[in-house]
Amino acid sequence: MLTQEIRVCGHRVGFSLTDLASGETATLAHIHGKRGPTVGKYTVDLDALTQVGVQAILRSLVEADLTVIDEIAPMELLAEPFVPAVETALAGDSALLIATHAHVSHPIVHRVRQELTLYRVKMGNRDRLVEEIAAQYAGCSPSGPASDPMPTEDSGPSPGPD
Repeated sequence: MLTQEIRVCGHRVGFSLTDLASGETATLAHIHGKRGPTVGKYTVDLDALTQVGVQAILRSLVEADLTVIDEIAPMELLAEPFVPAVETALAGDSALLIATHAHVSHPIVHRVRQELTLYRVKMGNRDRLVEEIAAQYAGCSPSGPASDPMPTEDSGPSPGPD
């Protein structure tokens, strides 16, 4: 599951979700959203998060060698099935790459940060980290990590204007 910004004329207006395996996309949140809870100026589509995001996590645990969860942040934590999906991922044998929002304090985020290798991603190190994380993943067997869990990204605020 990948979360990306939706930008119009250089301004962030929302976030999309993508199932990396199927390519299915949905709008996670938008400034012009019609229904759902709000986080800041964004209205979160909990159905889209559950149908695309949560299902992408659960499907990848069965079908893929690597499960990507980008990211665990306030919007994602609003969907009731999201945390159990992350807990299922943590309990399994799949290699994991999980991004957490830098300023989120939630039990599942604390668990991710305690159980997995943590990388703090900053503008100055993000390109180098790609190689480090890829090298660690290359050392993993298809059924899971060879010795250590897959690293966790800790992302800070998104660069650029809102």
